[in-house]
Amino acid sequence: MGVVMVFFGLGFMGGWAAALAALAYAVVTLVRDRSRDRVRRQGRPAAGLLVPAPAYRRFDMRLAVAALLSDLWLVSAVIVFGADGVFTEEWMGYPGMVDPTGQGYQAGAESLLRTTAWWTAGTALLARCWTTAAVQLCVLSPAAWWIGSFDTYYT
Repeated sequence: MGVVMVFFGLGFMGGWAAALAALAYAVVTLVRDRSRDRVRRQGRPAAGLLVPAPAYRRFDMRLAVAALLSDLWLVSAVIVFGADGVFTEEWMGYPGMVDPTGQGYQAGAESLLRTTAWWTAGTALLARCWTTAAVQLCVLSPAAWWIGSFDTYYT
């Protein structure tokens, strides 16, 4: 088994705990800063909406870290489950038995990653979390392209 597969395996096994801890830290930051302004009061109203206050930017950065960790967990889960009979990349080692029900796995995983990227980035944009939206689009979209480029037993 390659070193990369060990990384993805460990990311799958422990990534959910790290993502939940980072999300809890982001929520604690939001609650701790609840008495501070989330919108800038000085300047034009449109600038106040586009440029959040420092307390809200701290929350956005912590939420972006939580989103990054959960994205890595999701990509690791796709790769770990696909390595068991779907993908044939050299760094994955022997993929095991070929599962005939896995023919649509790659397309489904790619669709899942793209859909997750657009929904979470859209939600982050509505919440004015600019950094989180950028992280979602910059991590999940290339990951979907990367997983779509894998060789499978079915192509």
